[in-house]
Amino acid sequence: MTDDVCAAASAEMMLPDPSARLCAGFEQIGHTRMQGLPFLNPVLRVEAVGFQPWQEFWLGVIVTPWMMNLMLLPREPEHWPTIERGERLHYRFPAGDYDFIMAHDETLGEYMMCSLFSPMQQFGDHETARQTAAFVLKALFEDEVPEASGEEKQRPTLREKLTEPLSKRDFLRGRFLNKGAAE
Repeated sequence: MTDDVCAAASAEMMLPDPSARLCAGFEQIGHTRMQGLPFLNPVLRVEAVGFQPWQEFWLGVIVTPWMMNLMLLPREPEHWPTIERGERLHYRFPAGDYDFIMAHDETLGEYMMCSLFSPMQQFGDHETARQTAAFVLKALFEDEVPEASGEEKQRPTLREKLTEPLSKRDFLRGRFLNKGAAE
């Protein structure tokens, strides 16, 4: 086989961007299983943010009125892990190490998720939630910034409200919300 034939065969075995399927599936979940629950944020809607190929997966963030999760879905089915629902797999990104939980839904199929925010009450509008999701994806691929000393300790507005420095890993895990709520 030539390289072109191999590349074409490999491309045929790759699954397409799951964004539309995820949106449809989570909208259905919102209209059925989540309907009327008190922790839903009514200003938010379902949106798949920034899905892109990463290794043999599709990686992106799903925003819903009830949660925001980092998601891994199959892109190359032959490389999809065979583990039970609820089991965790550990993945390394430039920003740090993250655990993803295997899940399955009738509509969505198998996927792995890493919780970022739940519930979503801290978001006053959908655009802020979407921008946060995009920031998370960008930050995931950046090395952690070493702590500054002396005059370099100037913090952005978010950090000025915190009593101690915040790493990207803590931000991605939502730890700034707990620290800010305590003040």
